[in-house]
Amino acid sequence: MNNSQGSVYHSENNDYRTIEQTMEKFPGGTRRLAAQLTTTATFESLWNVLTDYDRLNLYIPNLLLSKKIYKKNNNVHLKQIGAQDFLGIKFSAEVTIDLFEEKELGLLKFSLIKGDFRKFEGSWRIKKNKDNSKNSLIYDLTVQGCQWMPIGMIEKRLKNDLSENLIAVEKQAKFSII
Repeated sequence: MNNSQGSVYHSENNDYRTIEQTMEKFPGGTRRLAAQLTTTATFESLWNVLTDYDRLNLYIPNLLLSKKIYKKNNNVHLKQIGAQDFLGIKFSAEVTIDLFEEKELGLLKFSLIKGDFRKFEGSWRIKKNKDNSKNSLIYDLTVQGCQWMPIGMIEKRLKNDLSENLIAVEKQAKFSII
């Protein structure tokens, strides 16, 4: 297993924050990527953004569609379509995911029901930091593309997307409490 880690620094309005990232390579073109952002956004505002399933595509980059197709108690099924531009070639992928909400743990776990990947599973987690003034927002994704997907290009794109997704959720969470 190959494991790489890195930190990406982002600045917006002099609000510097670090996004910690890790990536693990597994056989068969499977990748596990995780990213973490520390934020002053509240637990409730982050949770509300992440569970506003039918509107996720309005603020998460490259997500063209997010539609809740089933909900019973803490179990949700979502249809999502994402799009990318790889070297001028448009690429889109569709997934239907099974998602389980565990608000008391700040956890949204998801797994693939069907879609354009062989594996697509992971979680969003909101974790209170020890000083209680900040939260960590963590996105963990294990993905395995289909045979025709160039994993090297997808891997690089996914690493960038994880950071962008965290920032987009944080931005919307901070905006929604104003």
